[in-house]
Amino acid sequence: MFDHLRRFAEIADRAGDEGALLRRQALYLCSYDTRPDTQEWIGHMQNNRARTGRVGWTPQWADERSVATSLTRYGDMEPLHDFIQYGLAEDSGESANLNYWAYWLGLDRIPRVDDRFMADPATGQWDALALLRSLADRLAPGLGCVDLNVHSVWALIASRHGVLAADPELNRDLSERVAGLLDTDGISSRSRRELESVHYGLRLSRQ
Repeated sequence: MFDHLRRFAEIADRAGDEGALLRRQALYLCSYDTRPDTQEWIGHMQNNRARTGRVGWTPQWADERSVATSLTRYGDMEPLHDFIQYGLAEDSGESANLNYWAYWLGLDRIPRVDDRFMADPATGQWDALALLRSLADRLAPGLGCVDLNVHSVWALIASRHGVLAADPELNRDLSERVAGLLDTDGISSRSRRELESVHYGLRLSRQ
């Protein structure tokens, strides 16, 4: 099965933008392959579409996100940290990230024909509170993508004022999860700063 997935990922890679979705999905599924050469192969596929100084949204944004999250399964955190730093550096990237989450979590039910909807400001009509509930479940120590999850929660709260005060039960759950992560060593320094900001916002929302 994984041999077939690799083959289709490579075919899609040669197809360019027309094969972007197939390439991304095949690459992500290949990250579950436990063979010793998988990480090297994914890294090679990443280099085919490497981000070269691009900031914010680009047509390759979703592909870069998928590869970076896949490599965390092998303990390679650098691509994810680079993606957070550059791919989410501007409003276009931040909006794309939240729109991506909302779409793949089923909160954006409008059929989409390509990735361009992620960078469209008009896309963000989904329920912010429902998205925050879903993201809260991903604030758990030991998750490979926890830094991306932390940043996503931080960005959602920053962009949707009042969402923290809308659900007291969620507020308490988030407070516990944030405190738990702050007591661990498995997060980046950037995530720690963002969690401290979220923690402060949670306290203010309860006053």
